Amino acid sequence: MFTLSELASLSEAHTTHRILKPWWDVFMEYLVFAMLMVSIFSGTLLISNEQVVCLPMDQADPANDSSSTPNPTLTPQTTPDIPTPTPTPDTNPPKNTADPLSPHGKERGRPTNLDYQQYVYISQVCYHMALPWYSRYFPYMALIHSLILLVSSNFWFKFPKTSSKVEHFIGILGKCFESPWTSKALSETACEDSSEASGGARRRCSTSSTVRGRASEEWSPGTPLLARAGSIFSNLGSPPKESPVPAAPSSTAILDRKDGEQAKALFEKVRKFRQHTEDTDHVYRVYVCQTVFKVLKFLLIVGYTSTFVDSISFEHVCRPQIRFLTGYSRFFCTHSMAFMLRKLLLSYLLLVSVYGLIGVYTLFWIFRRSLRQYSFEKVREESSIRDVPDVRNDFAFLLHMADQYDQLYSKRFAVFLSEVSEHRLLEENLNHEWGYDKLRQHVTRDALGRTELRLSTLSGVPKAVFEMPDLQVLKLELIPEARLPAKLSQMSSLCELHLCHCPAKVEPLAFNFLRDRLRSLHVRFTDVGEIPPWVYSLRALEELSLTGNLSSDNNRAIGLESLRELRGLKSLSLKSNLTKIPSGLVEVAGHLTRLSVRNDGTRLLVLNNLKRAGNLSELELLQCQLERIPHAVFSLTALRSLDLRGNSIRSVEEVVSLQHLRGLACLRLCHNQIAALPATLCMVRKLEQLCLSHNLLQSLPPALFTLKKLRHLDLAYNLLATLPGEIGELELLSFLSVSGNKLEALPGELFRRCARLRTLSLANNSLTSLPPEVGLLSQLSYLDLRGNGLERLPVEVGSCGALKKEGLRVEDRLFNTLPSEAKERLQLLLRSDLPTSL
Repeated sequence: MFTLSELASLSEAHTTHRILKPWWDVFMEYLVFAMLMVSIFSGTLLISNEQVVCLPMDQADPANDSSSTPNPTLTPQTTPDIPTPTPTPDTNPPKNTADPLSPHGKERGRPTNLDYQQYVYISQVCYHMALPWYSRYFPYMALIHSLILLVSSNFWFKFPKTSSKVEHFIGILGKCFESPWTSKALSETACEDSSEASGGARRRCSTSSTVRGRASEEWSPGTPLLARAGSIFSNLGSPPKESPVPAAPSSTAILDRKDGEQAKALFEKVRKFRQHTEDTDHVYRVYVCQTVFKVLKFLLIVGYTSTFVDSISFEHVCRPQIRFLTGYSRFFCTHSMAFMLRKLLLSYLLLVSVYGLIGVYTLFWIFRRSLRQYSFEKVREESSIRDVPDVRNDFAFLLHMADQYDQLYSKRFAVFLSEVSEHRLLEENLNHEWGYDKLRQHVTRDALGRTELRLSTLSGVPKAVFEMPDLQVLKLELIPEARLPAKLSQMSSLCELHLCHCPAKVEPLAFNFLRDRLRSLHVRFTDVGEIPPWVYSLRALEELSLTGNLSSDNNRAIGLESLRELRGLKSLSLKSNLTKIPSGLVEVAGHLTRLSVRNDGTRLLVLNNLKRAGNLSELELLQCQLERIPHAVFSLTALRSLDLRGNSIRSVEEVVSLQHLRGLACLRLCHNQIAALPATLCMVRKLEQLCLSHNLLQSLPPALFTLKKLRHLDLAYNLLATLPGEIGELELLSFLSVSGNKLEALPGELFRRCARLRTLSLANNSLTSLPPEVGLLSQLSYLDLRGNGLERLPVEVGSCGALKKEGLRVEDRLFNTLPSEAKERLQLLLRSDLPTSL
């Protein structure tokens, strides 16, 4: 017995798998059920009715007559009350009996001497001997064949290598069909398509909204989602109807967070299922094999059954070899069910023939075209979802099977194969999560006091960002699908944009705004192809920073992108691995005032294009593995600042040529390998800032102290053992750093004549004392004495009027050696300065 729960599960499984059953499979199942009914009915008739009835055909043998040769074991006279009939020849019938049906009133027929038990025995023997086997076993053979065909029709739903894929496909397909995001995406697609069509745009969109509104009104909580979706799309496919009632707003206009997360999970499931099923074609092969098996089974049944049709007859002659028991050798038998079985067999053959023809059609459908390839071309034509990829193998075959049930399934499934649809979903979720209030909490101010918003690792740019007209700096990091819509034009204060691994796409109105308003752009990328093309058309851009791979293999790509449109570009920063200055730089070199090239260790070989940048006032060549000052630099007559940090410069003999750069005021040669300064350094008379930290200097030439305009001198982390007294000649010096050297004493001229010193860094030397003349530095505000061998601080430190407690960097033990008056004054200055600093 089957329980109700088991029957319910079977019914549910059949209902679920109906999606993958085309019309021929359904029709063949009904045919199999009809075959089962025929076989069961035939078997029931054979079991419930008598099989055959037999009568003797020849005369009884006198030698074996029971009257002449009595045999107590074979004599039917088992009781004395019943007389034993004596067989007589047919020519001598009894006179006292007459056949009432005889026209002459004479007896007809032939009397026998057999009793009832002998008739039963003869019928049983002749049933097995005279009746053909097919007449006896046809119903059971038909039942077995029907069961085999029934099992083979559903084999691919139960086979382990195919059932898991089928179940996953049906489960995902059902969720995709019921997902609110599917209805929303397709309704938006329908509205977009209608808006693109000429003449009927407004009417179609309103009709689509009306359909959605009508559907939302007609839906009830008990209506299945599949039926709801089907009603929507049947309405969408029908011609629009005029309706005076305005459309109600769609209930799916805005997805809640739960629906969005479920749709996002569906995209991931579809992606993984596609990867799993496109690798193999097990489902396709099993279905083909079972179809071929059904056709071969049909041929087998028809082949052997047709030969036995004529064997099912009403009349049969039986020779059972039991003459010694009955006295007769031949019997004439009738098969009472022959007529009915023959009709049932013909019906069964008819059903099998129809079954076989449908199986042949199925094979024709399978091999007519490749079912291991599926194209969404029709979906791409009917909707704006143009990026749905074609699929193959088992994934394609399952979609072909679903199309035979309803092509609406593949259209809804295509929504979750489209990257555009996924991006729309992510955008919906993003806008729902990142509202205006949350974005406002992330707005900060940069070092220049400008309002700044930094967004990182999001699926897109929230719409609320473009509702901030006061935002000045926008930083987008690791947002691969960033899109700048037309609403960007509302950000009237935006002047700086950062794109870090973010190839942003810009709509036309937004591009027009950026082209005319954006002043600073910073782009970080991995490959040059990630640089948005619209970057090269920002004519109002003043500052451009490019950070990424710009090797020699990719330099052509930069040259192809014209910089001619960057008419207002003043500052260009390239952080990459260049081997030569890009040729595209020539197009903007005429109005470029600042150029920074940071090569991160790659040697820069060709700098000839620098000669075209005659208006350069600031040049940075950082970590370019330069061994000397490039000759191209000497042609930049307007240069005011030259930064060559992080190179491999050993000698600066070419510094004499810098005298031609009459405006040069800043020279940075930090982090090089310079061991000595030439005497020709005095030729660069207008130097105001000289940075030589992290080199190999052991001494300082007197020519250095002839630079009377020098205000900033950085000699930190060299090998200096002494500091010449000529340093007092630098009376305008306000910054001096000699940290990280080997100084044991300081000249008094430094304190007596360099009265404008504001910053003095003496850390990490070998100083044992500090001259009391330090008190003469009335403008000193920063003094670093850490890492020395000082035993105490001179009392005169307290006389430095601008020096505060936080500006004095010494160990606590040294600070405690100061007199209490000096410590109180420093701390008092700190307290008096607190309100100002706050």
